[in-house]
Amino acid sequence: MTLLQIILATLVGGVFSVLLASLVALTFLARFANRMVAFAVGVLLGFALTDILPEAVNLGLDITQAGWILIAGIMGFFLLEKLALWRHDHATHLGKTQHKPQVTMIVIGDGMHNFVDGVLLAATFLTDWKLGWAAAIAIIAHEIPQEISDFMVLLDAGVSKRKALILNALSGAAMTLGGIVGWLSLSNAHVAIPYILVLAAASFIYIAVADLVPELHHHRKPRDMALQLSLMAAGLGVVALNKLLLN
Repeated sequence: MTLLQIILATLVGGVFSVLLASLVALTFLARFANRMVAFAVGVLLGFALTDILPEAVNLGLDITQAGWILIAGIMGFFLLEKLALWRHDHATHLGKTQHKPQVTMIVIGDGMHNFVDGVLLAATFLTDWKLGWAAAIAIIAHEIPQEISDFMVLLDAGVSKRKALILNALSGAAMTLGGIVGWLSLSNAHVAIPYILVLAAASFIYIAVADLVPELHHHRKPRDMALQLSLMAAGLGVVALNKLLLN
């Protein structure tokens, strides 16, 4: 019975939150995908630096160790993007179309984060089923703004609305996998959680700084800068409000 509740809760927290986010991201905001890149930068950096990394440290990871893991993760995503670029260039040479490399990285990073949320959900359900459902609701509220930013990144990278929904739903389903793994071997899973969180943060930071910020610099008019800063601030504001409401 507990496992069934964990699976249901992770599906609600992972896939259902994606569907809710898609109602906004794939309708009203879709036409502004290129402008909303700045909003995505604010959300990704905000969650990575003020939510995910502190959570890893609070779970017992030494701050210096977290810094080194973060650096290793950023270098790892740099190599991953290099491989994706080589594949992209090869496919272009053969006349095939390929999406931007950040598509792969945003799905991987979000998938890792969702996996950890699934493990944590399993832990709460094994403590108290009422606490578990309360945590699932909190995760939905936490995931929606992040999923909207993910949709903006995918749409700006040239991914179709349908494919963006499928990719985000798949990364959301990683929460269910995390929930099952947590239920099967919670003690072992807990050891890995802080490390996975830092790697997820590394992916968000890398995508924001290495891929999205340079794209913003293509628009250099004063009004573009003002709009970009405003949207970044809006993204950070959503993260701050989300954290305030859930604490």
